[in-house]
Amino acid sequence: MKRLLETAIVFLAAPLWLPLSAAVALAVRLCDGAPVMFRQERAGLGGRPFAMLKFRTMREGTGGDVERTTRLGRFLRSASLDELPQLFHVLSGKMALVGPRPLPVAYLPRYSPEQARRHEVRPGITGWAQVNGRNAISWEEKFRLDVWYVDHRSLALDAAILFKTVLKAAGRAGVNKADDVTMEEFKG
Repeated sequence: MKRLLETAIVFLAAPLWLPLSAAVALAVRLCDGAPVMFRQERAGLGGRPFAMLKFRTMREGTGGDVERTTRLGRFLRSASLDELPQLFHVLSGKMALVGPRPLPVAYLPRYSPEQARRHEVRPGITGWAQVNGRNAISWEEKFRLDVWYVDHRSLALDAAILFKTVLKAAGRAGVNKADDVTMEEFKG
């Protein structure tokens, strides 16, 4: 039921997000050049890898994430517009609107058995950890919230998370941890 409902929501909202995605793609191309998309292998349902797409927000090369993040990229991240391509993943069944955020495949052997339970559900564009701190909370807290979601998931909880996501995105709270633009690497 969840998959059918989420696919319908994404499909019906396409007149809103498809033109916005085209505008973001054009802005990235004009301001930052090619490539427009960032692709990374992430762990999906059951830990199976898939190539997750986002709009590119950083320059290639050496240096920290803060130095490599473009001006446009900072805006896209703070408004969560870099995540728009993931709506295609919802349509294809690789992701859900709501679920634990997909993390790099390299993290798989680093999870405790309890943390690995986050892969019992399809990863989401937003999730319980995102509306309860996003990148401003520790990995341990994030994984605890992900597993809580796995154990308590329901359509009503998903609706509440989607509503809170809209509020969080509008307020841009918890996007970054301290002065960084990304979460530090999970070491296990």
